[in-house]
Amino acid sequence: MSKFVRNIIRYILFILVQVFVLFKVSPLHQFIVPYLYFLYILWLPFNTPRITLTLIGFLFGLTLDYFTKTPGLHAAPCTLIAYMRPFLVNILIRQEGAEQNYASPSITSMGLAPYATYVFILTLIHNGYLVFLEWIDFGSFFYFVGKVLASTGVSMLLIFVTEILFFRKEKFRTNTA
Repeated sequence: MSKFVRNIIRYILFILVQVFVLFKVSPLHQFIVPYLYFLYILWLPFNTPRITLTLIGFLFGLTLDYFTKTPGLHAAPCTLIAYMRPFLVNILIRQEGAEQNYASPSITSMGLAPYATYVFILTLIHNGYLVFLEWIDFGSFFYFVGKVLASTGVSMLLIFVTEILFFRKEKFRTNTA
C-alpha cells in the first residue's frame, strides 16, 4: 500500500475514532477529555515540508471541527503542533539521525526517550492551547493547569496504547544519498 493511501486511511480513522468513540466517553467530572486524533500529525513522515505539514494540520483540525460543530477549536491547536513539529524533531534528533534513515517518527526510528519527549511536548502544547481556547475566561488558574495536565496524561496513555496495539514497522533505508 502506498504511503499516500495509508495516510488517507489514517486521516479518516483518526477522525472517526475521535468523533464516534472518544467524544462519546463522558468526561470525568468535566475535567478529563481524551484526545488521540492529533497523533495523525505526529505520525506524518519526516520529509513532509513545513508548509505542507501546517496545511495538513489545519485541514485535519478543520475536519474535526466540522464534525463537532466547533469552528476553529481543533484547527488552531493542530496547526500549531504541525508548525512546531519540525523544530522539535530537529532538536531531539541529531542531524545525521533517524529522519534520514527512517520515514516517520516512531519508537523504532527515534528511540524510546526522544519519542516519548516528542509526543509529550506536542501533546502538552496541543492540550494547553485547546483548553485555553475553549476556556478563554480564566476562573481558576489551578483548574486550567489541572485540566491540561490531566488531559495530557490520558492522551499520553492513549497514544502509547495505540503505539503498542498498532506497531508501525519502520524499515531502515539504506543508500539514503
